[in-house]
Amino acid sequence: MANLVVRVIMIVSLVICLIVIASFAIFAVGETKSASNRQQESISGASGQVAEAHESELHKAIDDASEELTSPWAGIVSDSSGEWAVRIVNLVIALAVYGFGLGYLARMVRVRV
Repeated sequence: MANLVVRVIMIVSLVICLIVIASFAIFAVGETKSASNRQQESISGASGQVAEAHESELHKAIDDASEELTSPWAGIVSDSSGEWAVRIVNLVIALAVYGFGLGYLARMVRVRV
């Protein structure tokens, strides 16, 4: 029974960490891509037509899940610090809490039983 609990905790930890990492990766790729496009437009002198970002359902689901998982500490960094700062802090805290914290809990359950 204890091994089952440990496995469930570890799987949940892994899934949560993957969701938060995927959300950050999607954000980072999107931001660098849009920054590159803006830079190319300013160099070529093209009029700044902003293409509306197309998000897939999977992208929306990952972002929603990540936002929900990081909501307990969402107010630590203010939005005025910038989107990158907010996302990085949320990522680091999520990996610490859900990765390290749940991993530690699983090890404690294994040792106690």
